[in-house]
Amino acid sequence: MGWIILGVIVVIVAIVLVIVGLRAGEEVDPIQMRMEAFADRAEPVTLEEIELSQPLSQRIFIPMARRIGEMVLRFTPQNAIQNTTIKLEMAGKSMDPTVFWGLRVAGVALGLLFVFLGGIVPEGSFLKGRGLLFGLPMGFLGFFLPELWLSSQITRRQNAVRKAMPDALDLLTICVEAGLGFDAAMAKVNEKWDNELALAFGRVIREVQLGKLRREALRDMADHLGVPEMTSFVAAVIQSEQLGVSMANVLRIQSEQMRIRRRQAAEEEAHKAPIKMLFPMALLIFPSIMIVLMGPAALILMQSALGAMFFH
Repeated sequence: MGWIILGVIVVIVAIVLVIVGLRAGEEVDPIQMRMEAFADRAEPVTLEEIELSQPLSQRIFIPMARRIGEMVLRFTPQNAIQNTTIKLEMAGKSMDPTVFWGLRVAGVALGLLFVFLGGIVPEGSFLKGRGLLFGLPMGFLGFFLPELWLSSQITRRQNAVRKAMPDALDLLTICVEAGLGFDAAMAKVNEKWDNELALAFGRVIREVQLGKLRREALRDMADHLGVPEMTSFVAAVIQSEQLGVSMANVLRIQSEQMRIRRRQAAEEEAHKAPIKMLFPMALLIFPSIMIVLMGPAALILMQSALGAMFFH
């Protein structure tokens, strides 16, 4: 009985680790939020109070996942770690690679735990002899589910950047034609909008203010986003800066090209719609129509003399 209770506790901890870890990258800045909360206090704040003000996930589960990930990374190829770091940057998540790999290992441990429980539970239990049946799918999903979640976040961010690029380039063009510099125009985009592209421009501005070359900051932004349209835009901006071409003309041409690409992408998705609709129609709609149309005829046929020959 004690082994069963321990197994249930481990299952709960593994599930909480996976859920909390996947949500960890979405938090804005927990340290900044805590400092702002205590900044208005008149009395002095101790380090213990600041630590206790953190949520339970930040105090227990995230450090636990990070510790597991640090042990896993010792046996993980360096190439896999670098790929994970790049994907986290492309997804716009502040999660450490150690936490991410700790979540994947926790998912595998969850599957192994089901296998273990299937062998120790008493006879007559539901899991008895079914450990592999539940453990293998749980371990497989636990290991690959964080990777699928990360890929979906990358796709979501890239689609948001593609959608916002034409309007952002229009605003950049207007600001440059009004006499602002390119950095000030990016600052206006970051000030007016709150989307993935505006946040990326804000990061470029902060890096330039810290002393980084603008062309290097723009290249890093294109690499972190992983959008081909942004890569070509950055290349055009850097080339115009080096050759002395009018920035306003370059931005106007890039804006028109982005709108053409967005329209072509929309037309491509529209052409894919009939093929995508074929499977739900064949599996869901057509069988329902057949039941509605052929059901009464089948009942009448069963009650007829011909139906009596086969059903009686």
